[in-house]
Amino acid sequence: MDKKIISTGAVFGMIAIILGAFGAHALKKVLSIEQLSTFETGVRYQMYHALFLLFIGTVNSLSQKTKKTIYYLVLWGVFLFSGSIYLLATNDLTSFDFKAIGFVTPIGGLLLILAWGVSLFNLLKKK
Repeated sequence: MDKKIISTGAVFGMIAIILGAFGAHALKKVLSIEQLSTFETGVRYQMYHALFLLFIGTVNSLSQKTKKTIYYLVLWGVFLFSGSIYLLATNDLTSFDFKAIGFVTPIGGLLLILAWGVSLFNLLKKK
């Protein structure tokens, strides 16, 4: 499980860098400053959680069950939170109205908060 967590963290980090560069260069020409800022928020939170997964994958004081729970919370949290932010920020570039899926952004945020909470709870309960 640790290898899977670390690998996912590395992939999330790589994608965040690619999307950040894409936003800074290609999207800069077609998005408003507000839309670009929103897109960058998605990139930033994805990178934070890539680093979080790298930490979780290397820490020895958490059980594999706890790591698995955190992993899936982060995986779905990033997908829903950052993914929906990317789509909402670039909404004007497509014919589909991604505002219809905007309700998943806070669900993704809640999953990310829960991942940190599970981590904190389990690290504090260790003697």
